Amino acid sequence: MSEVKLLGPAEIRDLAELLGIQPTKKLGQNFVIDANTVRRIVRIAGVTDGMTAVEVGPGLGSLTLGLLETGASVLAVEIDNRLATQLPHTVAAAAPHASLTVITADAMTITSLDPAPTVLVANLPYNVSVPVLLHFLETFPSLASGLVMVQAEVGQRLAAPPGSKVYGSPSAKAAWYGNFRLAGNVSRQVFWPVPNVDSILVAFERHEQPGTEAERLATFALIDAAFQQRRKMLRQALSVVLGDSSVASTRIEAAGLAPTARGEELSVLDFLAIVRSASGAES
Repeated sequence: MSEVKLLGPAEIRDLAELLGIQPTKKLGQNFVIDANTVRRIVRIAGVTDGMTAVEVGPGLGSLTLGLLETGASVLAVEIDNRLATQLPHTVAAAAPHASLTVITADAMTITSLDPAPTVLVANLPYNVSVPVLLHFLETFPSLASGLVMVQAEVGQRLAAPPGSKVYGSPSAKAAWYGNFRLAGNVSRQVFWPVPNVDSILVAFERHEQPGTEAERLATFALIDAAFQQRRKMLRQALSVVLGDSSVASTRIEAAGLAPTARGEELSVLDFLAIVRSASGAES
């Protein structure tokens, strides 16, 4: 597809004024105003002609136009009716032959998309970024890869390995679905208004899920318990789910792990091994 004129600072402000939108830092409304940053995101995400990308929270359409410029089809999920109504008009003016579908809905309620998306690319609001990401990975197995822009601290958690200071529940749960890595920093100056927090790019590639859906639910329950009391030893933290500390110790040892370890030391496969220890299945 030929080069599309992407949105710059003037176009973004004009659109916001047209829609009566006064972005506030409190609501996390920060629009990307730099075309180079948009093209960098699309390039790192590996979006190419013929792919179907899903974008959550397209806002005024900065990233949407960058995705469409590649020749990919875009499914844009937008909760704000004003933004969702305007987006097709913005795209029609800049890329009239592009393939865009706008879904006006809360991303957390989306359970089906047609066609099935193969890549997720989004500038996710910091307060819902992890739930939205996990929801889409769980709901759409067609997603083979993706790139999300999130608050720096959130991104570091998503990509953290076991044993890291920032490793936690999001890290372990994300690892169930794929391999996550940090893919670059984003300057505060590419947003309008300029945010109070740093942003970072996180890329992922899906791998085969290590267990069944029932095992995933049980594993995530253990992960939640371990990190809700992350300072406690596993035998104490997991007793809430497994019965008591004696039962928990037996199950943890049966999985080849130390009951005195803490959640931050375990990989998602270790938590799965504890789940499977109930039936004697090997991890």
